[in-house]
Amino acid sequence: MSNITLEKADLLIHASWIVPGGAEELIHENSCLVVSEGKIREILESSVVSSRYQAEKEMHLTGYALMAGLVNTHGHAAMSLFRGIADDLSLHTWLEDHIWPMEAKWVSEEFVYQGTQLAIAEMISSGTTCFADMYFFPDASARAATEAGIRVQLAAPVIDFPNPWSIDADDAIQKTTVLHDEWRNSELVSTAFGPHAPYSVTDEPLKKIVMLSELLDIPIHMHVHETAFEVTAALRTHGKRPITRLAELGMLSPRFISVHATQLTDDEITLLSESGVSIAHCPESNLKLASGFCPIEKLMRAGVNVSLGTDGAASNNDLDMFSEMRTAAILAKACSGDARALPAYKALQMATINGAKALGLDHLTGTLEAGKRADVIAVKLDELNTQPIHNPVSQLVYSTKSTQVKYVWVNGKLLLDNAELTTTDKQTLLQMARTWQQKLGTPT
Repeated sequence: MSNITLEKADLLIHASWIVPGGAEELIHENSCLVVSEGKIREILESSVVSSRYQAEKEMHLTGYALMAGLVNTHGHAAMSLFRGIADDLSLHTWLEDHIWPMEAKWVSEEFVYQGTQLAIAEMISSGTTCFADMYFFPDASARAATEAGIRVQLAAPVIDFPNPWSIDADDAIQKTTVLHDEWRNSELVSTAFGPHAPYSVTDEPLKKIVMLSELLDIPIHMHVHETAFEVTAALRTHGKRPITRLAELGMLSPRFISVHATQLTDDEITLLSESGVSIAHCPESNLKLASGFCPIEKLMRAGVNVSLGTDGAASNNDLDMFSEMRTAAILAKACSGDARALPAYKALQMATINGAKALGLDHLTGTLEAGKRADVIAVKLDELNTQPIHNPVSQLVYSTKSTQVKYVWVNGKLLLDNAELTTTDKQTLLQMARTWQQKLGTPT
């Protein structure tokens, strides 16, 4: 009898179901994900693994589904410290009368670092392995993310007027280029430009951003057509709708991520499709602020890449991407009048591979495929609310609560172990949040 040499792996994760999340709607039953050097090696039937591999660690997760970690393509992580502080208001009242004055008073590097720590812990606990962050002091966000081990894209904010981080748009642009240079070799951190909105950035800075985005090959995140008020005001100010203005400035391209996009004509949808623009759809924030409805079904039929984001916890009020998936799927059906709109598998892709594509990170993450980073979550489906399991993807989208996420890996590193955070201390974060609650409770 000949000796069989087993291949070495770092981690073997056996699960009842593995959902790769690619173009084909595959579901592997009773299979194993093989991880080596932080990357996915392959997916095999569990019954043959012992004859092929030996590993430093092997896990058997019966009743669990493995899927790619969720990708949150839009948020303002540090604003978790403003959660619940100015609820039940329209967007512009919320922003101009409450949030901007509070930011002017309270936002600092310490605020951003600690608020982002809180947000990251919430995201990891609910299955997010990669997030886009548009907020001040992005270096502090990068530090919080790398310490926690989560993947982040920093869309450094660009605004014409003075704010806690920059004195004007040119200052913000210059700081973003420095940020890019400092973090360009990071395994976890990538950068982008984050011009706030068409109404808060004038033409010349936007032209400069287009040029630098092409030169550095990095994305642009921007709130666009978030409300009807924004579009009406733009028509008064510029004589044209914001998307028309952005198109004339050369901003619309595959590097551009249009956040919210609740006010779109059919011609604008065609323009977005032809330009290769991605949409960051934030359904729960849009609903809570009564901002409008993004026409998801029309966009997807036109071939536009649509991803999911939570927005900040100050306007959502959580960072739960499982809740966002379910809301997106159900809202798309109601808005289109078609129950077939946005089926479960496409909703799952919006929260994973579509998000990775929007951020330009789909070569690294977003699906469970050989060669990609092992950004993986294990979801316990052996619960009353997800039984019986006729279709695990339907259960993941329509029935699963984020508390059923029990294990999370990024680059093969375990960040959540049986629902316990491994890279940050929950009690420390809770005490920090209580301290900020007392500070922010004082009159502004």
